[in-house]
Amino acid sequence: PTPYRDTMTSPVGRPGGRKRLTHHGKRTPRMNIHEYQAKEIFRRYGIPVPKGIPAMNADEAKKAAESLIAETKGEVVVVKAQIHAGGRGKAGGVKVVKGVEAAHAAAKELMGKVLVTPQTGPEGKQVQRLYVEQGLDIATELYLALTVDREQRRVVIMASSEGGVDIEEVAEHHPEKIHKVRIDPAVGLQGYQIRQLAYGLGLNKTAQKSFRKLISKLAELFVKEDCSIAEINPMIVTKTDEVVALDAKINFDGNGSFRHPDWEALEDPNETADTERQASEAGLSYIQLDGNIGCLVNGAGLAMSTMDTIQHFGGQPANFLDVGGGATQEAVTTAFKIILQSDKVQGIFVNIFGGIMKCDIIANGVIAATKELGLKVPLVVRLAGTNVDQGKKLLAESGLNITPADSMADGAKLIVELAGKAAG
Repeated sequence: PTPYRDTMTSPVGRPGGRKRLTHHGKRTPRMNIHEYQAKEIFRRYGIPVPKGIPAMNADEAKKAAESLIAETKGEVVVVKAQIHAGGRGKAGGVKVVKGVEAAHAAAKELMGKVLVTPQTGPEGKQVQRLYVEQGLDIATELYLALTVDREQRRVVIMASSEGGVDIEEVAEHHPEKIHKVRIDPAVGLQGYQIRQLAYGLGLNKTAQKSFRKLISKLAELFVKEDCSIAEINPMIVTKTDEVVALDAKINFDGNGSFRHPDWEALEDPNETADTERQASEAGLSYIQLDGNIGCLVNGAGLAMSTMDTIQHFGGQPANFLDVGGGATQEAVTTAFKIILQSDKVQGIFVNIFGGIMKCDIIANGVIAATKELGLKVPLVVRLAGTNVDQGKKLLAESGLNITPADSMADGAKLIVELAGKAAG
């Protein structure tokens, strides 16, 4: 599958289906939060987590370590980088240390560091928040996650005895070690399913009791909090057979945001690209990618098909951008500005099927944006649907260097060719 057709699932899940890229109002496909925020929610639901304190700088981290060591009577603390991406451990973003001074030194090292993980892309993410946590005696590391199986239309629970930093490799090379159960929404999580998972994880009777409580609470949290992912990696069994969430990852389904006004306070603007923030404010659904062809489309499904078609003809999409069904001329101009903020863009393909969105409005927006921005890259426009003749006439009489296309395939092929010539 192409990179932008990822699913909104945990790394091991991949039950199928594309990203849900539309949302009422702000059009947020999903919302990520930091580990320390996820653990606060876990605590509210009674899910066992280690004691921990967030820190916004190295000095706060030092004070947090002092407080935890005094409270827990233990020397070991863990200093964790807080970014919206997995794979922090392998990237050097998790430091297990002894004592306050060592914690302070680890915090200084991590704060401001750019972590590059498989989920950040090559540009990485800069660490601007930390979480200092008590160290625990670990007997076993496990994996547990809940996500949505969109093909089955049910919440799926995935568990593995192979938890930890290499869970993606386990899923790829040993899928039989990933145990799955699906929750029937009519009856909820059943006792036999919990026992099935506990048996697959190899838990003893004492640990099973602790696990039963944790998984029941996590399933409750998943539904009530409108999650798309609730993941614990690793979930550990301590030497006293207590099952604890050593890590926590929560993604919210943005379509449920109207039920959760408290989500706004959890957002970290530093974790969102400026272009994506601008698009959200303009009512556009936008995701930045690494390709060379800018896309402006109406409708998430058509946008995904457009991107597939561009790739089929040898181009790479520079973005996903859905202007929606009621975009104004101003919104179209804003969309062009956002697309052109990427210096990788060598051409733009506008692909509109007019239903609620009228082709003449799009045409006026394209003309206004082209004039205002002094567009220098090739532009191909394909219009179909409501007021298509008026739209095509406006473009033809504009006197601007706009190449028309009669179909999505023709338009994609044209823009790939023109962008190649412009770059060459």
